[in-house]
Amino acid sequence: MLVSALVTSLAINSGLCVLFFTLYSILRKQPSNYEVYMPRLLAEGGSYSSTRFNLERLIPSPYWLKRAWQLTEDDLLSSSGLDAVVFMRLINFSLRVFLFAGVIGVFVLLPVNCSGNQLEYVDFADLSNNSLDVFTISNVNNGSSKLWIHFAAVYLVTIFVCCLLYYEYRYISQRRLDYFQSSKPQPHQFTILVRSIPVPYGSSVSERVDSFFREYHPSTYLSHIVVRRTNKLKKLLKDAEELYTRLVHLQSDPNRQKYKRSCCFGLLGRKVNLVDHYEKKLEDVEDNVRSEQSEASLGVEEVRAAFVSFKSRYGAAVTHRLKQSNNPTNWVTEEAPEPHDVYWPFFSSSFIRRWISKLVVIILCVVLTILFLIPVLIVQGLTNLNQLEVWLPFLESVLTITFVSQVVTGYLPSLILLLFLKMVPPVMEFFSSIQGYVSLSDIQKSACTKVLWFTIWNIFFVTVFSGSVFSAVSVFLDPKNIPSKLGVSVPAQSSFFIAYVVTAGWTSTSSELFRIIPLIWSLLKRPFTDSKDDEFEVPAITYHSHMPRVLFFVLLGITYFFLAPLILPFLLVYLCLGFIIYRNQFMNVYAPRYETAGKFWPIVHTSMIFSLVLMHAIAVGIFTIKKVDLASTLTFPLPVFTLLFNEYCRKRFLPNFVAYPAESLIRKDRQDENDPSMPEFFDKLVTVYQDPDLMPINYSGSSDRLSSPLLSSAHRA
Repeated sequence: MLVSALVTSLAINSGLCVLFFTLYSILRKQPSNYEVYMPRLLAEGGSYSSTRFNLERLIPSPYWLKRAWQLTEDDLLSSSGLDAVVFMRLINFSLRVFLFAGVIGVFVLLPVNCSGNQLEYVDFADLSNNSLDVFTISNVNNGSSKLWIHFAAVYLVTIFVCCLLYYEYRYISQRRLDYFQSSKPQPHQFTILVRSIPVPYGSSVSERVDSFFREYHPSTYLSHIVVRRTNKLKKLLKDAEELYTRLVHLQSDPNRQKYKRSCCFGLLGRKVNLVDHYEKKLEDVEDNVRSEQSEASLGVEEVRAAFVSFKSRYGAAVTHRLKQSNNPTNWVTEEAPEPHDVYWPFFSSSFIRRWISKLVVIILCVVLTILFLIPVLIVQGLTNLNQLEVWLPFLESVLTITFVSQVVTGYLPSLILLLFLKMVPPVMEFFSSIQGYVSLSDIQKSACTKVLWFTIWNIFFVTVFSGSVFSAVSVFLDPKNIPSKLGVSVPAQSSFFIAYVVTAGWTSTSSELFRIIPLIWSLLKRPFTDSKDDEFEVPAITYHSHMPRVLFFVLLGITYFFLAPLILPFLLVYLCLGFIIYRNQFMNVYAPRYETAGKFWPIVHTSMIFSLVLMHAIAVGIFTIKKVDLASTLTFPLPVFTLLFNEYCRKRFLPNFVAYPAESLIRKDRQDENDPSMPEFFDKLVTVYQDPDLMPINYSGSSDRLSSPLLSSAHRA
């Protein structure tokens, strides 16, 4: 039954993957279908043209595969930044690991597992329902000397992964330094953010910042700009932009109705000219905006936070690292994000509010974890037909149909879990946004970590321990029995996780070509909005949703490679799909919204170390259950050495991801001394961190603006 269900799941997902690849190859030749695959080209100045239908366009073309394959790392760096390089290095790293583990698993461990006859004594009469277990370590006889082959495999893969991790950490660390040395002067390199500024009575925040830094940092201080409250302005500006958009569409479309009646939803009353009506409303909103901007600029809405700029990178770094006050809760400094990376809504929060927000987010994450048990329990019920018939007896006759039972047990559980998981990244991003982070990149890094550990707990541990959070927690409350319980529970779920790789991995990665969810959302909202075909925002890849997914599949591969080697070919197919598809997306679809210069890699490294230690714990448990006590004892040094290796990497490489060294900063500053463009750069630095809501607007001041596309106008910074 399990094999048949898995084959059904494999057939469905393979068909979907082929369909996606074929349709995408056709759509690549259809210029009018730019919403699916070419938003970045159009935004960067490309053009599209609608031509007449011809049959040649319906023939799939593999040319996009060739271009994606030939994309070099330097090309990727120049077009999408170092974060994209780090993401692709993760996929390359995973491919190397599972190619090595796959050779050992498929050609060595799999034959060893099949040669055993342990299951003959466990449940020979019901072997068809446990047929996948024949390919797992469960089929090897207890006490068999063949288990030493698995022991050696665990050691070999651990050493190989650690060597690769060291090489990648060193390579990306050096790449990050090289990227910094080759970059042009950037505002965030010379600027820090100062919060919790103490202001004496009768003084303003701006005066206090200026006097403080002129007194204590006279040789390096350049300028500052105070953050101001703009909550009211944001709403007014949003209203102004909506009115402006309506005006643009009314004047650009001669067929659009320009009159409506004034009462009862346009059914009664006198006729009103919509253009005049919207222009009058827009002028009123603009007057309110200017009034609010003037009030904010006069210091009435000052927040006790400021961006402080310095004459050198080294000066900014030294100020950031030093404690500025005897009271550590005052004059709190942190690195400034890039100007377009700033997340403005949370600047007005105090030190206490930020601290409370972190506690609230922890509670919310716990609540979400508990609520997520509902779909997990549903999935567990679907994988067990007998339990499902007890819950829903009226389905008993339907479930006796072979194909239906195969779909229900093999494909449907993973699909349901995948759909619910789609909601987790946006929720975690929202949780991170209320924690007090002031940059979009920090929000996504925090969300990435939350999504990763949420997935590991809810998909791996809760599924392994039969979907009960209480049983999963009880395991960790009894540390002595963790390895043995993992050794029993993890191999039993191998068929589910193989199906999960096929469903959540293959289908979601191939569907990334179409960006199906954004496409459906665009089609649904189009009839209800005034948006035009040439108005769209170039998408940016959401690392906090894509990276945890890859890392979770790597965890499955590392933990299952010696338990159920059959999972490795499916993972390799998933990674090969990701290698080609994500290269294409970076090249043709996504544009970077921010640049962290590779700061996602420490998250990757930590996840890999956790996967290795988890594999060691499972190995200790399985060798104990299989009555190979010496192998179990000799496995204990592995997690110790792995954690020591992690500590070495943390001391050796992590500091370069936290801050640039003085050597690099001073060398870069000396290079800029002979740069004739630096005076102009410092002039712009004075105002580059001004809140865009405070920039002058003039929507209604020019008729030329009303006849031009909205996105091409520069009415806001």
